[in-house]
Amino acid sequence: MTEPRETIRWGHRALQLEISLGEHGTPRLVRIGPPGETGPGQLPGAPLPLVEVTAAGQGRHWSGRHLVDTTIGARLRHRSHRTAREGDWHLLTVELHDPQTGLTAEAHYRSPDGAPVLRGEVVLRNDGTQPLHLESAGSLVAGCLTEGGPATLDTADLLWAENDWFAELRWQREPLRVSSPDRGGRFHYRAGRSSRVVAGQGVWSSCGHLPMGGLTDRVSGRTWLWQIEHNGGGWRWECGIRDDSAYLALHGPTDASHGWRHALAPGAEFRTVPVALALATTGGPDGAFAALTRYRRATRRPHSDHQRLPVVFNDYMNCLMGDPTTAKLLPLVDAAAEAGAEYFVIDAGWYAEKDENWWKSVGAWEPSTSRFPGPDGIHEVLDRIRERGMVPGLWLEPEAVGVASPLAESLPEEAFFRREGRRVEEAGGRYQLDLRHPAARAHLDEVVDRLVGDWGVGYLKLDHNTDPGSGTSAHPGEAPAAGLLGHNRAQLDWLDGILDRHPALVLENCASGGMRLDHALLSRLQLQSTSDQQDLLHYPPIAVSAPTAVTPEQGAVWAYPQPTDSLEETALTMANALLGRIHLSGRIAELSAKQRELVHEAVAAHKAIRADLPHALPSWPLGLPAWEDPWLALALHTPAATYLTVWRRSGAEAERRLTLPHLRGAGLRTEVLYPAATKATTDWHPDTATLTATMPTAPSAVLFRLTVQ
Repeated sequence: MTEPRETIRWGHRALQLEISLGEHGTPRLVRIGPPGETGPGQLPGAPLPLVEVTAAGQGRHWSGRHLVDTTIGARLRHRSHRTAREGDWHLLTVELHDPQTGLTAEAHYRSPDGAPVLRGEVVLRNDGTQPLHLESAGSLVAGCLTEGGPATLDTADLLWAENDWFAELRWQREPLRVSSPDRGGRFHYRAGRSSRVVAGQGVWSSCGHLPMGGLTDRVSGRTWLWQIEHNGGGWRWECGIRDDSAYLALHGPTDASHGWRHALAPGAEFRTVPVALALATTGGPDGAFAALTRYRRATRRPHSDHQRLPVVFNDYMNCLMGDPTTAKLLPLVDAAAEAGAEYFVIDAGWYAEKDENWWKSVGAWEPSTSRFPGPDGIHEVLDRIRERGMVPGLWLEPEAVGVASPLAESLPEEAFFRREGRRVEEAGGRYQLDLRHPAARAHLDEVVDRLVGDWGVGYLKLDHNTDPGSGTSAHPGEAPAAGLLGHNRAQLDWLDGILDRHPALVLENCASGGMRLDHALLSRLQLQSTSDQQDLLHYPPIAVSAPTAVTPEQGAVWAYPQPTDSLEETALTMANALLGRIHLSGRIAELSAKQRELVHEAVAAHKAIRADLPHALPSWPLGLPAWEDPWLALALHTPAATYLTVWRRSGAEAERRLTLPHLRGAGLRTEVLYPAATKATTDWHPDTATLTATMPTAPSAVLFRLTVQ
């Protein structure tokens, strides 16, 4: 390869990029890593262009499942670049131009000072004279994730997370060579026809997989993690091998995976979805997740809830299950207040008459009179919540309109998802609002302003339980996936407008549990429902893995004690939530005295440590959990203490060794924070940085605090 004529070096003390400009000005990202580093992450011969684009009539040099090595990408030439500083953020913009089509691309990179995380997106502008029909546009392309040839590739493992209803956040690990086998020998091939491709689908951003992935070296511990910051299923990542180096390409919607196409008229612009890439040079995935946690905190909308972490009671899970009434709610309000809850949320059903099929009639969001029959209606319950010192909350499914709702007739046809000129109906009686339409947005603004401004509601749980498929065509010729992207972006704008008008309002993100686990939403909304999982013994792997996708102070975990639970099970369901956000539920008004004591003790223990959680970084002393693991552990590190929850779900083994490398060589004080009556014990081995936990009872869980003496 021709020696580069110029190298752009940009970054800060934790991360530096090197972009080489070849003989003809073709820019390529050849290094990402700490300043001055040599070895991994530095590849002068990195084969991939800085920006990859396909369009009708403009494909790839090498066919296959990949969306790299594109003809437009190879023709893009460096025009200029500029750097800037915005507060703690370092900015780099590289402008490229394709003389054949007239396409101009601006690659935008941002990185927070001192953090090894790169944020990328691309703006495309048609400076030509003819329309350009886009079929894919990469947000970030890096062909330099490994260096050292086949030996380095042979120790690389891919990471991804499978995500399903009731079974969220199931991280998988597999050698990179499984999807990109070694083709060496007598003949050498620079690339295969396939790579590992993971893509979303539909309205839900994380149904099937999280919009995340990773690559880790099992020898050195060097780890990359990435996330696609998009609130719909129109995303895709691919990771494979080209010219003896691992490469990564991060995309929003594409024609290959989603049927996405976008007509870029002369003078028009298109912006890709933002993405982020985090690096840990040592420490394995734990170090990269710590970097990503810091980045997520730096890129979200500020809100007091992130520091206060109030305890929420919600009447749904293993409790009223969508059947609230005044008579059922009032005892729960009192029990929740006594337990220490600070918010009380009335979940699904409050808007439906008792004899009504509310699934098909939602949309107006007016209170039921048969469920709340007194002269004050639902306000009798809302007032009782406030009298008991709590903030009232309500459940909404804002994007849904039932086929029997009056809104289905009063809103214009264009306010709904449509394909081939017909409304999209899903899940036996639901329409989907298209938030690009002003009538749809005006309706939802009226609902929110009435509930918050007139009723005094301080918390809204925003749910979404249907997936209307590929998207919507608002006009002839619009690809459904392009309409979906427009709706996704309009949804974010709508949420920003709500919080601009009601800055103290707390918004929870939910979609059948964790079907919308993405940073586009979590950079705006204060809490994330991690699951609809109802079994207290299946929840621990979800709770343990939650900090991989959401900061601890935003990850809401159900704690739902039942009168039939044993005391150990009561303590376990409460312990599930202590290193995140407590979503208290269950039939707490019917618990025995000893069970109530355990619930109250757990809430008090959480309140005693919650001020530390917004600054804590996660790690996994037993590794990321498998779904059936009998033992699990989650640690949160702060400068002063490490909080550690250990679960023993099943099996005959009564002790397990946990690895805590950040405490190696230190004397350690171990305290039980919850439950106080546990018979669990620990033994610390400073030379090996291992903690032996002995837990004689299964199932059980214990929260410890570890401090250096």
